[in-house]
Amino acid sequence: MSGVGVTIVRAGALGSSAVGLATFFLLVLLSIGVIAVDMAFPKKKIEWISAIYFGLLIGLVTTYVMQLALEPFFADQPGEAGGQTDSVRQSVTATLLLVFSYVGVSFILQTRNDFRFVIPYVEFQRNVKGVKPLILDTSVVIDGRIADVMETKIIDSPLLMPRFAIVELQHIADSSDRNRRTRGRRGLDILSRLQNMQGVDLQIDDTDLPEFANQPVDLKLVALAKRLSGKLVTNDYNLNKVAKLQGVTVINLNDLASALRPVFLPGERFEVDVVKTGEEAGQGVAYLDDGTMVVIDQGRPHIAERVVVTVTSVLQTSAGRMIFARYEYTTKRLSGTTIVLDKSQN
Repeated sequence: MSGVGVTIVRAGALGSSAVGLATFFLLVLLSIGVIAVDMAFPKKKIEWISAIYFGLLIGLVTTYVMQLALEPFFADQPGEAGGQTDSVRQSVTATLLLVFSYVGVSFILQTRNDFRFVIPYVEFQRNVKGVKPLILDTSVVIDGRIADVMETKIIDSPLLMPRFAIVELQHIADSSDRNRRTRGRRGLDILSRLQNMQGVDLQIDDTDLPEFANQPVDLKLVALAKRLSGKLVTNDYNLNKVAKLQGVTVINLNDLASALRPVFLPGERFEVDVVKTGEEAGQGVAYLDDGTMVVIDQGRPHIAERVVVTVTSVLQTSAGRMIFARYEYTTKRLSGTTIVLDKSQN
């Protein structure tokens, strides 16, 4: 701006040197104002810049086409009538430019998420973080484990929380039932935790499609996942089945937790706390940290003790996994442990 001001002053285009000097300082102040505005908004989104750019481009092209279409109505006329015609032409062109530019920018800003294949730069950041967004269900937000998973940084895909799912959470949080109210508030707390988490891109989606009308939240989630080519994250068994039937990829945190459980092979040894008697005579029962039941042969006399056991077999059922083991030796006696005895056994 300083260089432009000096050029204007040297060229003498503004007449007197005083006017030129004033123009120079005005240009410098304008440049400072532009930099100040830029610093006031350090976090800019490329999608907004792209939307404004393409919206203005659409407005310019549309105005040019309309100007050509209206040119026959502004035929050149001699004298004073010709001057009036030029003024009307300029006024109409300026009006069309403003209207079409505003409509173009507004339209692209409101539908910018639908333009990610037409305008590659709009989704530049999302493509870096992951090809497909993860669409969250209310059940997985209330569960809360999604926040722990995101803290591990193992998932870098953006998270998408639909507005209608947040509304459902708010209804649950305002419920008269105490348990439902607690669950709803927990879900809202988890969302707040995800928003404040470093490195996690949580977006609130306001998409409202015609097929959403009078549909339950589960079907809206499936329709949104199909439209955005995203993955649905849920703990709901029924929603899991419905989504898979419609070709939507589902991530179930229960399946993820099951897959990450430690694997025990026959012959391995580990320590557990025997807490109660088993169904068969002489059996004791212990539990791992993830809730897996360990049935210990010859473990009944060692209730309230920490013992070393050897795995004999592992049984995987629809209800979960069960480990059968054999007692080896006791490492220490536990204090403050509640002992549960089966009165039907001697």
